[in-house]
Amino acid sequence: MHRRSTRRQFMKTTAAAFAAPLILPGLNFAQSANGKLNHAAIGVGGMGWSDINSIASHPGVRIAAICDVDENNLNRAAEKWPQARAYRDWRELLAKEGGAIDSVNVTTPDHMHAPIAMTAIAAGKHVYCQKPLTHEVHEVRQLTLAARHKKVVTQMGIQIHADVTYRMAVILIQQGAIGKVKEWHSWQGGTPWPAGGRPEGADPVPATLLWNEWLGVAPERPFKADVYHPAKWRGWQDFGTGVLGDFACHIFDPVFTAITPGAVLKVSAETAELNAETWPAWNVVHFVMKGSRYTQGATIDATWYDGKQPPAELAQMPEGYNLPRSGSLIIGTEGVMVLPHWAGPQLYPLEKFKGYPRPKDLGHVDHYHQWVDACMGKGQTGAGFDYAGPLTEAVLLATIAVRTQGAKLDWDTNALRFTNNPGANRLISRKYRNGWQVAGL
Repeated sequence: MHRRSTRRQFMKTTAAAFAAPLILPGLNFAQSANGKLNHAAIGVGGMGWSDINSIASHPGVRIAAICDVDENNLNRAAEKWPQARAYRDWRELLAKEGGAIDSVNVTTPDHMHAPIAMTAIAAGKHVYCQKPLTHEVHEVRQLTLAARHKKVVTQMGIQIHADVTYRMAVILIQQGAIGKVKEWHSWQGGTPWPAGGRPEGADPVPATLLWNEWLGVAPERPFKADVYHPAKWRGWQDFGTGVLGDFACHIFDPVFTAITPGAVLKVSAETAELNAETWPAWNVVHFVMKGSRYTQGATIDATWYDGKQPPAELAQMPEGYNLPRSGSLIIGTEGVMVLPHWAGPQLYPLEKFKGYPRPKDLGHVDHYHQWVDACMGKGQTGAGFDYAGPLTEAVLLATIAVRTQGAKLDWDTNALRFTNNPGANRLISRKYRNGWQVAGL
């Protein structure tokens, strides 16, 4: 009975929030006795443990509430933040804590990002959401528009965006070190996620796990031990977005920041053997995007590789050079940049760029603290949803191309549809499980 009541209250609250006139979010920290940002952490295991600790390290933050479907994760967080009110269901947290919190972070499996973040935004809460921003293209567009409408402060969890290595690469490209960009290639060297079909049978659900709440908006299926929760969900299409969602948001990020490409125009993919349950062992995705003042032409070609790397002949490298396991190869009219995943950029040919001046005194930027400061009215975020939304859309369009193996898809970003493939259009959004619908999605 309690769970049904929570669901009714949750649906009523979100619908009313989107019907209300535009107002600025209530900044409760400004009136609170402790003068802090009252924060709720939704998902405190795995990456969620890192996120809550990073956010809580800001002296202006008070952890007011915590939530996790896994009691083990929740108990661990409760020991560190005993003052925080603890919840097992995020809907109950947002319904009960509406007047007591200012912000939330959403660090859950991908399929739950959009419903939780959208509900928080509807309530006027600032949102930090892990990458990829959502599981579906339609979700990310709606989430971006909702955050803009509600004027909340947002940040996607691509912490390397603030790192000096990526910021240096952006400056070098925008200063014209390698000239106008002709094309770029990004890759991640291997995939640890499971492959194959769904396992048969069911295992007993651990007493510490709320399996129905873990499934959330996704279609119902039996629990299987060590198959989905806690760590292998990324490889399953119903819950994760594969290596693309896990890494491409990071690895594309500095290139997107540097050359500011426009919308995707065309996308297609080659893949390993495909099934309807898990992501393939490897894929190569080809994009055509609108260009910018930093590109050679009106459009620019980009390629993403899972489990593979760009052909060696593309790069102007010394003999015997090996590309890093993960990163980007950005080819310009005047040279080439190799940007490893979370390492400094290298310019080639070496003899041409020997002694090339690099930006200095870039200083340290804390990605999490930047978001907290912006929530408190100080500065802006670097990866807010207006930036992270289009980046995520490109990545999620690639997941559709992977599932329509070999199809050459033409994308109309304004209409939010493919103009030449009705079947692919069915993958732009998903129907939420009965009882889990969210207003705006």
